[in-house]
Amino acid sequence: GFDGSCACGAVQYQIKGSPFLAVHCHCESCRRATGSPMVSYFCVGRAQVTFKGPRSFYNSSPSVARGFCGQCGTPLHYMSTRWPGEMHLLAATLDDLTLYKPTAHVHWAERVHWLILDDDLPRYDGHAP
Repeated sequence: GFDGSCACGAVQYQIKGSPFLAVHCHCESCRRATGSPMVSYFCVGRAQVTFKGPRSFYNSSPSVARGFCGQCGTPLHYMSTRWPGEMHLLAATLDDLTLYKPTAHVHWAERVHWLILDDDLPRYDGHAP
């Protein structure tokens, strides 16, 4: 299923069920938190996720907590009071990357212009509708 881990394996997660959304995010906050030009993530209910191993947290803004491995530094997920009960997990941390099926680009207005993407996915300047 939708199981994954950090780079060193100290933090692992298991998802019960399936995600309800999968997108590529181009916002500045996600870029800076991950050091990459965009972040691919999927959304699940927090109750769907079970973690093994010690996660660390960084509050990138007053309403946001980003979870990561304190040993190797791999970013794992995003949680916000804006979407209580949800968790957004970074798709690249999945054990089986073929499970990730993105449906859109979000925060397209904030994209880096040197990243050239040639797909047919819808592009939203803000959040997905």
